[in-house]
Amino acid sequence: MTMNKKEQRLRRARQTRARIAIQGAARLTVFRSNLHIYARVISGCGTKVLASASTAEKEVREQLGAVGKGGNAAAAALIGKRIAEKAKAAGVEQVAFDRAGFAYHGRVKALAEAAREAGLQF
Repeated sequence: MTMNKKEQRLRRARQTRARIAIQGAARLTVFRSNLHIYARVISGCGTKVLASASTAEKEVREQLGAVGKGGNAAAAALIGKRIAEKAKAAGVEQVAFDRAGFAYHGRVKALAEAAREAGLQF
């Protein structure tokens, strides 16, 4: 049975989420589309979103300027910083990084490094 690109990514994501569920840590999940990048901090039991940030938010779009600039590494770094600030405001310091099967490269890496610099530990 051959899997397409999306099925492969989702299979990798399931493996990661199973591992994080055993830890019981809050998780920082990332989703990227061609145009936007989204980040959420989900509680350890996986039932509640504690914080979220994305390039689709109005303030972020205004900050980024031109339409369609949510799909680059600079935008991802901005979201990393925002999610770290929101998570700390919600009382979360320690998270497990869930890259949802995406390669730790480019925008996903930029978001993760910005979140670490802003004080999130993972």
